[in-house]
Amino acid sequence: MTTLPLPTNIHKRGETSLTGIRQLTLIGGNGAGKSRFMEEMVGLCGERAYLMNSLSAFYAQREESTMPGSIDSLFRAAVMQQSYMRTDAVSELDKILYMLYSEELESLIKMKEEQGHGGKKVRFQPTKLDVIKRYWEQLFPGNRITARGGHLAFATGAGDDLISAGALSQGEKAVLYYLGSVLYAPSEAVIFIDSPTLFIHPSILGQLWNIIEGLRTDCIFVYNSVNEDFLSTRTQNVSIWIRSYDSGQKSWDYRIIGPGMLTDEMFAEFAGNRRQVLFIEGDARNSIDRRLYSLVFPDMNVRPLGSCNKVIETTRSMNDQRGIHHLQSLGIVDRDRRTDQEVEYLRKKQIMVPDVAEIENIFMLPGVITMMAHRRGREGSKVVRRIKKEVVRMFKRHSEEQALQHVRHKVKREVECRIDARFSCITALETHLRSLPSKLEPRKHYNRLREEFAKMVRDEDYEGILRVFNHKPMLNESGLPQLLGYKTKDDYITGVLEAMKSSGRESEQLRREVRKCLHAEEEHIPA
Repeated sequence: MTTLPLPTNIHKRGETSLTGIRQLTLIGGNGAGKSRFMEEMVGLCGERAYLMNSLSAFYAQREESTMPGSIDSLFRAAVMQQSYMRTDAVSELDKILYMLYSEELESLIKMKEEQGHGGKKVRFQPTKLDVIKRYWEQLFPGNRITARGGHLAFATGAGDDLISAGALSQGEKAVLYYLGSVLYAPSEAVIFIDSPTLFIHPSILGQLWNIIEGLRTDCIFVYNSVNEDFLSTRTQNVSIWIRSYDSGQKSWDYRIIGPGMLTDEMFAEFAGNRRQVLFIEGDARNSIDRRLYSLVFPDMNVRPLGSCNKVIETTRSMNDQRGIHHLQSLGIVDRDRRTDQEVEYLRKKQIMVPDVAEIENIFMLPGVITMMAHRRGREGSKVVRRIKKEVVRMFKRHSEEQALQHVRHKVKREVECRIDARFSCITALETHLRSLPSKLEPRKHYNRLREEFAKMVRDEDYEGILRVFNHKPMLNESGLPQLLGYKTKDDYITGVLEAMKSSGRESEQLRREVRKCLHAEEEHIPA
């Protein structure tokens, strides 16, 4: 029987392991150490470990895996071995689709060669793509997968037109990813799945994971989930209830719960403390976003997702599927050069947008400067006046360049919308494209913005300038850190964050300033 090694249990000494299991689910409250527990298990399993995570599989903004047997490693090897393998795949899902298509071509070439030797009848051997098509059409009746022009194309229940994988819904992408990924897992692997219910509609949840486990009866499946509906579908499931983590001893307080032993009371204890999720830009280690928003919203589960598009897509998808997890999800994206209409649309979708162009500008809000000046023994009003004058002067120098960048952003968005239409022929598309400059009127918008920006300069509209001025060096070039006694911009930012960590009136006031900038005073957003 296959043995599954487990991390150190605080209450037991020596090696801990499980034998003869097929399904294992990690459960526990937020902050109990489930993610670290899974990471430790991955390390203990070594080359047997295989990770599947739909939250990162669709996007390019992620670190490629170097683990032997991972999709990234398999794709790199395929590119080296096969001269015709496309190399422009960026996401994990792209790589799976490219490998599937490559295997399909290899299978057809092999069949043709074998049939050419004496004209013998060749027995058809199903490929991985055949397996995926079978179960895809079983899970989504009426849908189909086909090959078209060197790509895989999909017909869905939403219409008769064939679409690319990128145009599938988040739920359809997740199903496609899981079906494809599991077929590439090494023999007798321990397959780790974080949030197996994410994007999956509850009507197919149990059926999907039964299919996936059935495809790989040689493997052990380890899930990280607190979804009661999902747990009820795993009839052979063993659960590990993780209660806490001791970083000093690198050990966990956990209890192994056999199939059918998880009671409603237990589930209520570890699932009842789940918090709202806040998706943000940046990465978990280096971004200012994570450091700042974790302090501004201490009662929320803050999760960095990389790009703004990923934050928007994930927040909307999570809120569209509230029936799965019962949690409201919120997002924060930089304002950048979005129009007021775009900002209003995002806010209606539970995505907060600050009243400043980018996150560094938050540290230049008058209220933040005043509070930090008080902490550093400076006169706040005097520092604010000097910074306002410097920023106005800086904006005046860059106003035409900024107007051009705003117009570029607007035109790009509108072009994307206007060409996303049906055209009867190529002539109609060409005619439409030739008419775009007169319809988009970029010079008109440019001149309007120049006038608006010039008025901001004349009126010394500091808050307005912070809202539209995308200029990364601004915080440093303004001299604000030095005026407050800091050597560098990073020292100043760290000072603000440290002030937020402390208790008392000043830290509360700093959080309040940021929340006000985000329009986060609504009751559904915890303080």
